[in-house]
Amino acid sequence: MPASVDNAKKRKVAVLGARSVGKSCLIKKYIDDTFAESYFPTIETSHTKSVKYHGQDYSLTIVDTAGQDEFSPMNAQHAIGIHGYVLVYSIASRNSFDMIKIIYDKIVDYSGITDIPCVIVASKLDLQDSSRQIPVKDGEALAQECNGAFVETSSKQDINVAKVFDLCLAEMERRLAPNQTEPPAKSCFVM
Repeated sequence: MPASVDNAKKRKVAVLGARSVGKSCLIKKYIDDTFAESYFPTIETSHTKSVKYHGQDYSLTIVDTAGQDEFSPMNAQHAIGIHGYVLVYSIASRNSFDMIKIIYDKIVDYSGITDIPCVIVASKLDLQDSSRQIPVKDGEALAQECNGAFVETSSKQDINVAKVFDLCLAEMERRLAPNQTEPPAKSCFVM
């Protein structure tokens, strides 16, 4: 029997990446086990799911963001009050892969934290035989550079979808103190 919602740890995750990489499909598959074949650009939505991870109840709020490009300003709300990040690229798009480092650097700039709890997600694994542009080793190297976890997924084939959010919870808990409910605040110094 799960603990009451009041006893659940509250965690907020932002899912970021270039347009059309499968962010919304990943979230929809995780939240309600559905997959949409059609593409509809996302403005921004939030979803909440109660989960149990390592015996602890969590209330996980997942922010589904609009697709990023190198010129679109990242919204400060994607760095403030966020406990962890899921950074998604498509294995069929070199451009989307290159965007991950840009997005990661923007998060570091906004938050002032250099050790960001994150998972680098290579999406659209179902296209690996026909359209793969990003080798697995490149994704693993990027995750290591960002000090985060790495996983390849397919929302369409339900491959590693839940693992993305389990890894994100692990990354968050590894960095947050046991009773800490908010991410560390950014320090400001005037010189």
